[in-house]
Amino acid sequence: MTATIERGSATASVKPPADAPAKPARPRRRGGFLSSSNGKKAVMAVTGAVMVLFLVGHMAGNLKSFFGAESFNSYAAFLRTMGEPILPHRTLLTIVEIGLVVAVGLHMWSAISLARRARKARPVRYAARRKSRANGYAVHTMRYGGVVIVLFVVYHLLDLTFGVANPAGGGSTPYERLVEGFAPSRWWVTLFYVLAVVMVGLHLRHGLWSAFQTLGLAGRRSYRSLRAAATGLSALLVVGFLAVPVAVVLGVIK
Repeated sequence: MTATIERGSATASVKPPADAPAKPARPRRRGGFLSSSNGKKAVMAVTGAVMVLFLVGHMAGNLKSFFGAESFNSYAAFLRTMGEPILPHRTLLTIVEIGLVVAVGLHMWSAISLARRARKARPVRYAARRKSRANGYAVHTMRYGGVVIVLFVVYHLLDLTFGVANPAGGGSTPYERLVEGFAPSRWWVTLFYVLAVVMVGLHLRHGLWSAFQTLGLAGRRSYRSLRAAATGLSALLVVGFLAVPVAVVLGVIK
């Protein structure tokens, strides 16, 4: 590399010093914010928050079954008549359902993308496997528990929402489908429900704690309190959701 100096008609080439630092190459920008690791983690955090709010609301609605058929059926009817008469029947509920599907899809996309990126960053596995929380139950819960949850949601909709897989049928009331769906004779349905809800709780606990760490909130002072908050909210949702099928099996809800 040479520098050329022109003075009148004379030109001279001056070589830069041998020890002169080379100009750093400009890094190429690949994609936008969503294609980065931080962007994908942000998507996971936002969609996770949406699903947590849905779970809290859904649990509160399910607990209305303890107040009798009229209370639970009124709650189910309210979900379909939200926004009336300004909006047509079931409009807001449809919007919420579409939003949940989008949130679940984006959540799964970001999780799979981050897992693939981590695998590419470390193509060679460690010679000795180190025992850690990341390589323990948390990874298996997030990976296989997510599959169980998706399968459960599909069956749950066919059973209690549409009544296709429910003995009471689709033309019965929501309360009747609830009682028939968790009848003692269908113990395998209740067992599947319990397994899926426990998986949701473990998934939620690990997800909340990961979100706290990503946001930089899990410091020395707040470590115990945030970990307790993640565990407490997860346990509350698990107990709230399992209370209904257990009450049906025991004959408290009938």
